[in-house]
Amino acid sequence: MDLHAHLFGLEQALQQSATRSDTRRLARLLADDFVEFGASGHVWGSKAEVIDGLQDEVFSARSMTEFVVKMLSEHVALVTYRCHRNGVGTSLRSSVWRAEEGQWQMVFHQGTPLAVD
Repeated sequence: MDLHAHLFGLEQALQQSATRSDTRRLARLLADDFVEFGASGHVWGSKAEVIDGLQDEVFSARSMTEFVVKMLSEHVALVTYRCHRNGVGTSLRSSVWRAEEGQWQMVFHQGTPLAVD
């Protein structure tokens, strides 16, 4: 398996409206101990908080550039990229993914807005 392409696909899926509104798919992609530090400054301390919050989200399209995967251990990867969100701006993103029983799940995610020049 090409891990770079696989994790890119998982990150891309999490940015799609269809995935963000699908609680079953989100439950498979996010680890039970998931935490997020959002670009907005909001902290989501649990998987359930994120899934509940996404049900009321006003969706805006996103794209990724400069996607990099760095292995932290055999079963843990750090991905970093720039997220371009229509009408909102660009942010730096990082996610920690962990493989358990052959399935990659996101454990942590952080968004950091870029300053506007």
